[in-house]
Amino acid sequence: MKVFTIGFTKKSAREFFTLLAASGAKRLVDVRLNNSSQLAGFSKRDDLEYFLGAICQMDYLHLPELAPTQEILDAYKNKQMDWPAYEQAFLQLLRERRVEERIAREVLDGSVLLCSEPKPEKCHRRLVAEYFQRAWGNLDIEHLCLGKKKR
Repeated sequence: MKVFTIGFTKKSAREFFTLLAASGAKRLVDVRLNNSSQLAGFSKRDDLEYFLGAICQMDYLHLPELAPTQEILDAYKNKQMDWPAYEQAFLQLLRERRVEERIAREVLDGSVLLCSEPKPEKCHRRLVAEYFQRAWGNLDIEHLCLGKKKR
């Protein structure tokens, strides 16, 4: 089983869609809490769904249950919580939501997890992928980044 991850910031539309198309993934799973912000540019929900189909022949699915709550997000953005605390709070949220029981493996297999952060190191998409890797086992994670691929 394979899951990819990608962030859209600090990438042009050309770079973003080229990475997605080259991955061979069949679906993009949007794990953002807010997927229609004006700041999102080409990655706004409706535009993204259209571009994915037209450019990458890829399906679009929004799974907000794989996003942090607004409270956790705000606490991190407002520096009331550092990255280790954010990571702990978010992983606890995933456990409480029992996402490994509620989301079918087929939904994530061959999919790309999307959020905004340009790199996976301090991003919840990485935490989601690693959470499922621990819960399900036998899950290969590939982070789609500019330059070289990160695993």
